[in-house]
Order: sequence, then structure tokens, then C-alpha cells
Amino acid sequence: MERMILTPRLACIAALIPRGARLADIGTDHGKLPVSLLLSGRVAAAIGSDIRQGPLDHAARNAAEHGVALPLRLAAGLEAVRPEECDTVSIAGMGGQTIADILAAAPWTGDGEHLLLLQPMTMVYELRQWFWAHGYMIECETVCREERRYYVVLSVRGGGPVRVVPLSSCAFSPALLQAAGARDYLEKLLQREIRALEGMQSGSAVDRAVLDGQREIVRVIKQAWEELA
Repeated sequence: MERMILTPRLACIAALIPRGARLADIGTDHGKLPVSLLLSGRVAAAIGSDIRQGPLDHAARNAAEHGVALPLRLAAGLEAVRPEECDTVSIAGMGGQTIADILAAAPWTGDGEHLLLLQPMTMVYELRQWFWAHGYMIECETVCREERRYYVVLSVRGGGPVRVVPLSSCAFSPALLQAAGARDYLEKLLQREIRALEGMQSGSAVDRAVLDGQREIVRVIKQAWEELA
């Protein structure tokens, strides 16, 4: 049986999943991540959940074709997953706000007993800010590149202190600065934020507080990027 080929983003998540884990893959789509992990024997069990029936049907076919047992749930977020069914949760390819909403609707994810592997597509700063405000600890950040774009995968666990952190300090975490490829990631991030600042400065009606906040984001990222040289 041929192994399941994963995209760089999914391969990055797969490499972070502990051996013997019981995985709940949320937004599983075609089930490629859990099927691959079951095939390799890396996980002891896996559940796939998605809000749409079409992708779940495809995931069921993938699981059957590869001869693995993958229970599938039609539900939003973690609504159909019980805490005792998993010790690891993966959510990839969703916006940061959606990920925060999913976790907020499942308070047990903050108990410190579940490892959360999260790959946000947007609003990464806001997601980090939400983690810290709700006692989730960012244990590790991993940088991966897919085509021309950089992504981060956050390894998160609940049970930490509640911290109020300004958004300008959420462009990265201390864990990200330890990651391979962190400087390249920050360079791309800095270029993007400089372009955003220049766009604001050329506008005719930009709120001063918003402009100052953007300048601070650029300053913080630039300082971290230079210190990694």
C-alpha cells in the first residue's frame, strides 16, 4: 500500500505528534493527516471531524483504501469529540479567529492534559494574544514553507498563567525565535508589515493610534530579526 503524501504544512504537524498519541483531527478534510499517521503507526488511534459531509466521504474512502480504522464525525469544531477520546488535537488551515472559537467552545482543551497542534492561516498575532489571555502556553513554534509562503505550527497546552499582552508583542513568541528558519520567517513578516505601514502613511484618514500601533509592530519585529543575525 502506498503511503499518503502530505503537504509540507501537514508533514510539519505530523512530525510534532507524539508517538502513540490518540489524535482528534479537526477540519480533517480528506483525512490525509490521520490516515498517514495511522498507516505509519505513529498514532494509536485517530478521529477525523469536519463540518462538511463531502470531505468526510472522501476521508472515508481514503481510510478504506489504505485499510485503516478512522472514525469520522460530522460536526463543527470539537462538538463531537469527548475529552477522554484524545490526548492530541490538530487543527490546520483555518483562520486564527476560527481556531480560537473552536477552543473556546471546548474548555477542556485548556486543562493542560491535551496537546494542541495548530496551524493558523490568518490572524496569527490575535491567536497568540488569545492564548495568553486564556492561560494557554505556547510550548513550541515550528516554521514551515509551502510553495512561496511561510507558515507556523504552534504547539500549545493549557494550564498556564493568564497574561494580558499587547498585540504588538504578539507578532511572535519566544518559542518562535528558537525555531529553525525563524529569521527568514521574520524577514518576510517584517517586509509585509513595512508595506502595511507605508500604505497607512500614504492614506488620508488613518487613526493615529492605529498608525502608532503599526509602527510598534514594525519596530518589534525588526529588533527581533536583527538580534537573530
